[in-house]
Amino acid sequence: MLAGRTALVTGSTSGIGLAVARALARAGAKVMLNGSRAAAEAEDLRAGLAAETGAEIGYTQANLGQAASARELVERTIAAFGSLDILVNNAGMQHVAAVDAFPDDQWDALIALNLSSVFHTTKAALPGMKARGWGRIVNIASAHGVVASPFKAPYTASKHAVVGFSKAVALEVAEQGITCNALCPGYVRTPLIDKQVVDQAKVHNMPEDRVIREVILAAQPTKQFVEADEVAAFAVFLCSDAAKSVTGSVQLIDGGWTAR
Repeated sequence: MLAGRTALVTGSTSGIGLAVARALARAGAKVMLNGSRAAAEAEDLRAGLAAETGAEIGYTQANLGQAASARELVERTIAAFGSLDILVNNAGMQHVAAVDAFPDDQWDALIALNLSSVFHTTKAALPGMKARGWGRIVNIASAHGVVASPFKAPYTASKHAVVGFSKAVALEVAEQGITCNALCPGYVRTPLIDKQVVDQAKVHNMPEDRVIREVILAAQPTKQFVEADEVAAFAVFLCSDAAKSVTGSVQLIDGGWTAR
C-alpha cells in the first residue's frame, strides 16, 4: 500500500509509536524510528524490525523538546531516505497534578514535547511534501484532545491544541495533495499504563483487575483497553490513498468514551 513512501514516527521505540512504525513498514514504507534508547539497544530494535518487516528502517535520537533538534530529526530522515512523505507525531509525556500544584518545569517540558514539537516537525516536513504534491501528517492526540479529566489540565490543553493545529494545517494544504489528521485514542495498554495500574492498586487497596475496570477504564464504556495495533491500523489507513479525502478530521478510538 505504501511502497516507495518514507515515514518518520516520533517516539517510536515502544507503545503506540512502535506499533505505528511496524504497521507502516509492513505496508511497504521506509521508516525512521525515533527515541532515546542507548545505541546498542536502538540498533537491536532497528535491525529486528527490519528483519521482521523486510523494510528499510532507520533510527535517530532527538530531543524533541528543543526546536532545533526536532527540525534536525526531519532533516536526518530526508538525508537518509531522500524524502519524507509521512510524518506521525506520536512523542508525548504525562504529568498528573492539580493546577495549583503543577510544577512549572513540568508544564514547560510537557508543552514543548506534546505540542511545540508537532509544530517544529510539521514545519520542517511541509516544504518537501508541497514540492512533491503528496504528504500525510498524522498527529497522535488523545481522547483528552476532545474531553477533559481533572489533574490533567496541561496534558488536556496540549492535546486540544494538537487537534486545533491539525485542523488548521489541513486547511492550509488542502489543495496540495497533503492531508493532516488528529488520531485520538482512549486508554491504550502500554508500559506506562501498566505502571499506573500497579500504583493505583496500592492506593485504592484493590486487585489490579478491579483497578483496570473501575479506575483506569471507568470512562470507557467498553471497559477494554484500546490496542496499540488498532491505532496503528487506523494510522496506516490515514496514510493511504484511500484516505485522500480524509483531512482536518478528529478520529476517535476511545471505546465510546466521548459518546457520553
